[in-house]
Amino acid sequence: MTAAQGKLAMIYAGRAIAGLGIGASSLTVPVYISETAPPSIRGRLIGIFEIASQGGGMLGFWINYATDRTIDVNSQTQWIIPLALQLVPGVLLFLGMMWCPESARWKARGDDFDGAEKILCYVRMLPPTDPYIRREMGEIREQVELRSTMKMSKKDQFKKLFQRGTRNRMGIGLALMFLQSFTGVNIITYYSPRIFETLGVTGTSTKLFSTGFYGIAKTLGMCAFTFIVVERVGRRKGLVWGAALGCIPIFYIGGYVMKADPAAAAAAGNVTRNGWGYLAMVCVYVNAFIICATWQGITWTYASEIFPLDIRMLCVALTTADTWLGSFIIARSTPYMISDLGYGAYFFFATILVLMGIWSFFFVPETKGITLEEMDALFMKRMHKAVWAQLRGRPIVEDRPSTPSLADEKLGAQFEQIEKKSPELEADSSRGPGKRQRF
Repeated sequence: MTAAQGKLAMIYAGRAIAGLGIGASSLTVPVYISETAPPSIRGRLIGIFEIASQGGGMLGFWINYATDRTIDVNSQTQWIIPLALQLVPGVLLFLGMMWCPESARWKARGDDFDGAEKILCYVRMLPPTDPYIRREMGEIREQVELRSTMKMSKKDQFKKLFQRGTRNRMGIGLALMFLQSFTGVNIITYYSPRIFETLGVTGTSTKLFSTGFYGIAKTLGMCAFTFIVVERVGRRKGLVWGAALGCIPIFYIGGYVMKADPAAAAAAGNVTRNGWGYLAMVCVYVNAFIICATWQGITWTYASEIFPLDIRMLCVALTTADTWLGSFIIARSTPYMISDLGYGAYFFFATILVLMGIWSFFFVPETKGITLEEMDALFMKRMHKAVWAQLRGRPIVEDRPSTPSLADEKLGAQFEQIEKKSPELEADSSRGPGKRQRF
């Protein structure tokens, strides 16, 4: 696209190829993080990924503003520079992958448990004999032995999407990823100059400047998600509170546009705004902060951690495609909604947000602190019963005994071989535990 020289065919082709890369990275990176991170900080690490994502969008807003202010509008350089700078994060991602180990769970899925344990010890910085490693490797081994994609055909994997314990996860994951596009953040992200125009903001530079601060609000919201919401508040509570608080600014913006009609006033030459108008602009930023602190981050975290190991990538691929479908619908429908519905568009998205919060309260269970292998036990229950049990403080997942690690198994096998070769050791072992302890 950078070298297109204004040729639309090359720009379209570049956008299509870039879309494949963005889709693949948005699918793979959260799954990789969820598979390598400890449960206690899994959501926080995915939040850091989201901070980087929103931070990139924020930089994009300010780059557009800077090029608009410093480069002549008739020069192709004004749009070539923003496109060229998109190469930087792609190069950094490519170079950063060189230092990333393979996922231990992916290794185990290929029956390479020895390699899986080495990677797990490396990323946890613990020895193989540590109880934490023993427990986690035991859970990974148990799940892989029960369900291995190496023994499932593609047809069987698709069939499993509709089995009990999986179909409810798919339903929740698809709903969350699709509905996050209807929180109101995406419409402002895609059409922020147009949205600010409805609030009476005129001039290209002024609208781009306002959009830049919108990017800052989104990034700050994602920081709040990472360091406060995801592990302290939790997934389910975050969704409920995000919907309850996030709808208020959108309802106010709709009411202000209905009452004052600032776009018509600006078209008539009246560009002055009173306190209510400035409050409406503040509400845009407040909504961005709240939604990014809750729905934008939690949905990606939730969808990357709840699915079974043997079909995890298939499930995450479907939910990721689902969120891009929602984004496509929003991108195509928003201009018509703003033109035809006016203030009604804001009321529509605010109402959808209220309904999303009610649904999350009753049907989305909490997954904070639950290991990826324990998700099976959680989602085998009916969702409303699981949520009700969590509300009453009852445990959903029972504690499992620790399973010996590969190092224990190897040590035991070596000990058995020594016992077979040495009658003296067998004699000592029959005398009681004291002799064995001295050995």
